[in-house]
Amino acid sequence: MAITATMVKELREATGAGILEVKKALEAADGNFDKAADILREKGAARAAKRADRQANEGVIQMYSHPGGRVGVMVEINCETDFVARNEQFQQLAFEIALQIAALSPKYVAREEVDAAELERELDVLRAQAKAEGKPDNIVEKIVEGRIAKFYEEFCLMEQGFIKDDKRKVKDVIAGVISTTGENIVVRRFARYELGEAL
Repeated sequence: MAITATMVKELREATGAGILEVKKALEAADGNFDKAADILREKGAARAAKRADRQANEGVIQMYSHPGGRVGVMVEINCETDFVARNEQFQQLAFEIALQIAALSPKYVAREEVDAAELERELDVLRAQAKAEGKPDNIVEKIVEGRIAKFYEEFCLMEQGFIKDDKRKVKDVIAGVISTTGENIVVRRFARYELGEAL
């Protein structure tokens, strides 16, 4: 299938990848938009993994206040250089992450941060639920595994579906920006406040 400039432009806008990368992905996917996007995501994730051990000490502290002032978010997002920290794409990512936190109220940045005692308590509850539903013992652990994944998707920022495209996780969006900026990007920490919430 012939790859048109329009196809390249649309995929580039959707993924943020470079023109040559987009064209190669479209050629490899025989013009299929979704397959090409998956190819680019896999490459971005591989690049992100290679850069994960690099120091990220620059960045921004992004603040977001929901209209009406009922929800406020402060998030620290780091990169390797101040050049990237001032980059429009990085700034946009920081804003969208703050918006994500305001909208979906995660408790943790990543699954590795979930408190061990809380995780064990959740696993016990899920096992009890599966047994109460009459599931056989050999199936219970598989059910619990699936349900704990849902727990992570709800409470861990990196595992959440991205609010602007829920087919992608937040970690995939960040991996895409890593692949275009060439730098490691880390969401370090965040705080979310909601008016009237229990202290």
